[in-house]
Amino acid sequence: MRIIDLSMPIAPHFRWRTQVTVAGDIAAGDQFRVTRLDATCHGFTHVDARAHILADAPTIEQTSLERVVGPCRVLRLAGISPEEEIGPDRLSAADPGGAPGEIILLAAGWSALRNSNTPEFWRDAPWLNRAAAEWLAERKPSAVAFDFPQDYPIRLLLDNIQVPFEQHVTHDVLLRHDITLIEYLVNTDDLREPRCLLSAAPLKIPNADGAPARVYAIEGLSV
Repeated sequence: MRIIDLSMPIAPHFRWRTQVTVAGDIAAGDQFRVTRLDATCHGFTHVDARAHILADAPTIEQTSLERVVGPCRVLRLAGISPEEEIGPDRLSAADPGGAPGEIILLAAGWSALRNSNTPEFWRDAPWLNRAAAEWLAERKPSAVAFDFPQDYPIRLLLDNIQVPFEQHVTHDVLLRHDITLIEYLVNTDDLREPRCLLSAAPLKIPNADGAPARVYAIEGLSV
């Protein structure tokens, strides 16, 4: 059995105003060391609830853990190119096959090609077109996980450029089809098997539209 950590560290980051502060010094005689975290719920490795884009939709604590913890099949996008537009043919060729209700993980190995704490991770990323998002929806997964910024407009947010929401195709298509999004995985090049058990349990933050998650894969189990 192998456990592969697929999570970004939550630390100061050029894109998100993240603060990690520590109070208390055990060596100096304090009884406790206490860390405080101030970070967005949609930064780093995280889970999107449907409330992220839909009024009156379930928030993150209402999102069932069965959606984000369970059997997962890995679509390994070998030889991905910077700024590659990913269509359904590319996904179909990488799909090892599986049942509806599984988690689908798109593994481009992007964090091995670009550092996630640099603009290039975002500006050079591959992205899915609408036909690819619709292909995923037709597979009826419980969730789809990505190791790259999967919608083209995500790179534009670095420059505060807003585009029509419909161009965020995976958000528009998948969340509307009741499919949860697991975003910004790293280390997927460490995955060896086409199937794994994936755990992407988000923090239980009442009334939040998303939450950070410690995401990991377990290989070597019968799933």
